[in-house]
Amino acid sequence: MSETQDRLPMTPGAGTAKSGSPAAPSGAPGRSALGFAAVALFVAAANLRPAIAAVSPLVDRIRDDLGLSATGAALLTTIPTLAMGLCAPLAASVGRRWGLFRGVLIGLFVVGAATAARGLGHAAWLQLSCAAVVGAGIAVAQTLLPAIVKTRFADRAGLVTGIYTAGLGLGGAVAAGVSAPIADAIDSWPGALASWALLAVAGIVLWSAAKKSLGLEHIDGPKGPATSGLPWRSPLAWRITALSAGNSALYYCELAWIAPLLHDDGGLSESKAGFMLTVMISIQVVAMLGVPALLGERADKRTGLAVTTALTAVGFIGFGFSPGTGTWLWVLAMGIGHGGLFTLVLTLPVAASRDSAQAGRFSAMAFFVGYACAAVGPVVVGGLRDATGDYRLAFALLAAATVLMLLPIARLSPQRIERDRRTAG
Repeated sequence: MSETQDRLPMTPGAGTAKSGSPAAPSGAPGRSALGFAAVALFVAAANLRPAIAAVSPLVDRIRDDLGLSATGAALLTTIPTLAMGLCAPLAASVGRRWGLFRGVLIGLFVVGAATAARGLGHAAWLQLSCAAVVGAGIAVAQTLLPAIVKTRFADRAGLVTGIYTAGLGLGGAVAAGVSAPIADAIDSWPGALASWALLAVAGIVLWSAAKKSLGLEHIDGPKGPATSGLPWRSPLAWRITALSAGNSALYYCELAWIAPLLHDDGGLSESKAGFMLTVMISIQVVAMLGVPALLGERADKRTGLAVTTALTAVGFIGFGFSPGTGTWLWVLAMGIGHGGLFTLVLTLPVAASRDSAQAGRFSAMAFFVGYACAAVGPVVVGGLRDATGDYRLAFALLAAATVLMLLPIARLSPQRIERDRRTAG
């Protein structure tokens, strides 16, 4: 099959021109315009993790200051993650009412405002409320991004998805690494959390400046009867959702527990364990870009998904049963494996859909279920750690869950996708 045939073609109905507005531009944007639009996507995506990742290095200070238990402090991560899932379907309504471009802009405004509000005080109710609102803003922006990729980057869907996924990873990695030094410098953990509103301002400015390059001003979110609900009856949507749920749960378990595992079971100091986590995330960011670029825009993504899934499973087994020996090997396996897997899974709503409306619905359903699983996963790992005294059982189960992801992957042949998406909502 030729490269042109492998690429997913742009469907004429990918977007809907607003009533009374001139038709959306039909010509393909120039290379420089597409480049600027991709940079805007990257910076927008970089805003979708710092509000969550910044909590982890500050959690001990937050607990001491607010008098929270470990469970109470965990809510600062669990609540926005749940909000991301529960509010994902809201993105479709925002896209229909204000369009894809303004929809992402609204999401960034909500994230920035709620993040800035964290600096207003130390009250637990304020911090938890801001965390929930941040999650809602993230849900709106993140759920609309695949529809934008489908609309303006159909021929480069894998690469562009890798770009904004790398933005997600890099934003979280930087926030986890520098939030504590910021808190030390200004002697305020609420101020450190609120400081990430500056990144949101940068995202809003760049997204606004890229309006012409994105070419979305006349493109609405999904409309019509096909958008009346999520595609619960679609086998294809459920396969994508199952992979998204597993991908999200594994990701947040890694963020929450790999550093404590390396410290408790691997014998590393806290600083060394944190450094290893930072290295792993950095490798993931590179893999988020490199793996899709290496695979290209091929229609059959099963090989890439299977290989990265297997590497991720190896990483979990290694961390669980030999955290102090071969640590760099497990870091490399998890970095390349889950970094590549993360992007490939996020590419599926775009690659498997017939237009941007269907891509948006697939994404909303995947995020809705996926982030609910992501919120539960770290709690289950913690419970097993408390019950058994180490991480072996928990990480063995994570590896088993990773291997089970091969089942829906095996049913993602181009022929089955083509048949299923014609009948999907």
